[in-house]
Amino acid sequence: QVQLVESGGGLVQPGGSLRLSCAASGFTLNDYAVGWFRQAPGKEREGVSCITVSDGTTYYSDSVKGRFTVSKDIAKNTVYLQMNNLKPEDTAVYYCAADPSTCVRIGTNIMAIMDYWGKGTPVTVSS
Repeated sequence: QVQLVESGGGLVQPGGSLRLSCAASGFTLNDYAVGWFRQAPGKEREGVSCITVSDGTTYYSDSVKGRFTVSKDIAKNTVYLQMNNLKPEDTAVYYCAADPSTCVRIGTNIMAIMDYWGKGTPVTVSS
């Protein structure tokens, strides 16, 4: 069935790196926009990054720009989020989501308008 599964989260030291994966099954990501979102306890959900898989166009929130990179592997039907120079403020549950349209932004904010969502993978940045 249609499914998105995130993986790669965990505990990392400040300044460290993680690579999150979003593997899709039941549909082809090439026809979709794929977004990464995160939510920390007590905070609003934040759009982190988005990629229109077909043409590779990418977007990033101001808070992660220059540190995070989203990429795709069409053969594996998977989208990745490479997170470098992680900060404690990056601690959150990270979700991937897919939509058959394009990445929707208002200003620099990536909107959580997506048809399919994964269950999330937690990322903790701490010493």
